[in-house]
Amino acid sequence: MPGRRKVTVVGAGNVGATCAQELARRDYCDVVLVDIKEGLPQGKALDINQSAPVLGYEPNVVGTNGYEETEGSEVVVITAGLPRQPGMSRDDLVATNENIVKSVTEAAVAASPDAILIVVSNPLDAMCEVARRVSGRPRERVFGQAGILDTARFRTFIAWETKASVKDVQALVLGGHGDQMVPIVSATTVGGVPLTKLVAPERLQAMVERTAVGGGEIVKLLGTSAWYAPGAASAQMVDAVCLDEKRVLACTAYLQGEYGIDDLYMGVPVKLGSGGIEEIVELDLSDDEREMLQASADAVREVVAVLKT
Repeated sequence: MPGRRKVTVVGAGNVGATCAQELARRDYCDVVLVDIKEGLPQGKALDINQSAPVLGYEPNVVGTNGYEETEGSEVVVITAGLPRQPGMSRDDLVATNENIVKSVTEAAVAASPDAILIVVSNPLDAMCEVARRVSGRPRERVFGQAGILDTARFRTFIAWETKASVKDVQALVLGGHGDQMVPIVSATTVGGVPLTKLVAPERLQAMVERTAVGGGEIVKLLGTSAWYAPGAASAQMVDAVCLDEKRVLACTAYLQGEYGIDDLYMGVPVKLGSGGIEEIVELDLSDDEREMLQASADAVREVVAVLKT
């Protein structure tokens, strides 16, 4: 009888540890938590395992500083990288995290040649490109987590504004992960009712703007990046792949002509299943939305151009 499936999370910081905890609670896979800092992944894994008797799952989380234990992983989630420091330019962040993502991708792929790679490290769109180039994987097996997080933020604000259940809010945020994201208002509904019928234009614009700077708002409050929502969003992507759910989710995918964009990672709706990205869903966008998406693509190209890999 085959054993439980295995998922590796690289980076035992806040996002990685939250993702590992969420996956452990799902109870369908063993989780390997990898980090270069000695004691950090081992300690967090031990803590998550000790939650198991309380929350009712099998404690199968391993913390390690190497990649031997990751061998044969079905999915590898890459959260490793440094957050942007005060005074650090975007180019500095790209250069630093490019080296980190390059080395962890090489190590992870050597141990698990068939794994699907889900990238969470920032700047997200550029780090997806690094992982794709280094791993040599087809585009459907290397993609990034950003759209689910951005969409979750938008949905949260909509639920608060309309005093509706967040479960009934359907929304999509496309484009690059950052200030240039594109909330698709035309595809946003609450209980099937278009959002534009429920919210005044100025309130709608305020929610769109708050979503675009959603990460920055949390950094200002905490002094560091968010982790609960990003960790949960990453785990949702792993679910869709490992459980072959065929979920349509906003993910950062490598486009080759879709939406009129070539050879670039961008946030778009995709169908996620056991094969990774099984379909890129092309929405009918308004002229304004298409224009915003192209502007977002231009901004992402500028960041990718800094890469040395």
